[in-house]
Amino acid sequence: MGAVVVVGTHWGDEAKGKFVDLIGQDADVVIRYGGGPNAGHTVQVGGGTYKFHLIPSGILSPGRICVMADGMVIDPGTLAGEVRALADRGVDVSGLRISHNAHVILPYHRDLDRLEEARRGAAAIGTTGRGVGPCYADKASRTGIRMGDLIRPERLRARLEAILPLRNDVLVKVHGSEPYSVDALMAALEADARALAPYVADTQAIAGEALRTGKRILFEGAQATMLDIDGGTYPFVTSSHPISGGATIGTGVPPTAIEQVLGVVKAYTTRVGAGTFPTELDDATGERIRTRGNEYGTTTGRPRRCGWLDAFALTYSVQVNGLTGICIGHLDVLAGFDTVRICTGYVRDGVALPAFPSGDVANLDGCVPVFEDLAGWPDDDISSVRRFEDLPANAQAYVRRVEALAGVPARFVSVGPAREQAFPTPGSPAPAGLFALSSRPGA
Repeated sequence: MGAVVVVGTHWGDEAKGKFVDLIGQDADVVIRYGGGPNAGHTVQVGGGTYKFHLIPSGILSPGRICVMADGMVIDPGTLAGEVRALADRGVDVSGLRISHNAHVILPYHRDLDRLEEARRGAAAIGTTGRGVGPCYADKASRTGIRMGDLIRPERLRARLEAILPLRNDVLVKVHGSEPYSVDALMAALEADARALAPYVADTQAIAGEALRTGKRILFEGAQATMLDIDGGTYPFVTSSHPISGGATIGTGVPPTAIEQVLGVVKAYTTRVGAGTFPTELDDATGERIRTRGNEYGTTTGRPRRCGWLDAFALTYSVQVNGLTGICIGHLDVLAGFDTVRICTGYVRDGVALPAFPSGDVANLDGCVPVFEDLAGWPDDDISSVRRFEDLPANAQAYVRRVEALAGVPARFVSVGPAREQAFPTPGSPAPAGLFALSSRPGA
């Protein structure tokens, strides 16, 4: 059996958690490979709504091993709270495994995140203030603390004594904030470290054993392609690699193990925070989409910016992720529109761009979207549909057009937030069948 990666194709909030939950029912191991509590997944199962910031969405499928891998940064308080909340609701969390190499977000990371964002003023990036960026910065500068340190008090104290003087210098001398003491941090972290210790493990070994024994592995991405630290719309990006390549960087699993990469596409496009957004609708149509789609951040509660689907950006996502298929969500939100639009390209200074301008948000400045209009579907509510063939003809045509522009097949669509509101397209395998598909020519 091979591995399947699920990634977001645009700026996040595409409903990756929903499709991870759907496919994860047939996985043996679900691995989240990057990001931290700045991500948010909302999943509806059995009439209940679950909001995740750190724990993989696959935890809702009993009997799965759910791995939080090396590439993640973890706020111990947030994670311990999620574990308790799930256990209180009867969810079995015994399959959770936390990498001893994952880095720990400490209180001073959150302070630095907030203070640095405030100093940027009008140039603020729009971070969630959860300490993710400063934690990844410490990781890169080799001054970070990892989960393996957190659960060993003597090691944790030694690391804090080495690191804290420099962090306090920045807090006090640069930002005029209050310093931290080693004793206060040790006391603040003690209970959460004790609660999480039973779950900390060598997750590279777990993933390696799963590969050797033919287990079905599902990689769960956080954020999305356009937020990648290298390939996204820099500097309005996250601090990690949400693209499919991050699944190998953040886990120790080789790229040769990956057979399928599914990109989750919203039927329209959204973005949170600052940065150029060519298809944004700052009008009544955008507000209608926001209201119907309940487009408010799981992590921050901020209203999301909404616009027509950017299929030009999608072609870039297909390229950098090596997408073998797409999952199209939120199709129900566009119900009732007489006309729906898809961006098929950009024009800048009167010249059509040959490809999506990647790598820097400045490359999008001045880009004007080129739209293709399609007939909408008058049905105001398609949330009860459970088969692709029962969708309105124009909704089916919309899916097929997105599929054609992407150049890869649409595997699943969804018409609402619940697990049962997602279904395969004709000719696509059931979720279990994805693990048996090969992406290799001639395989």
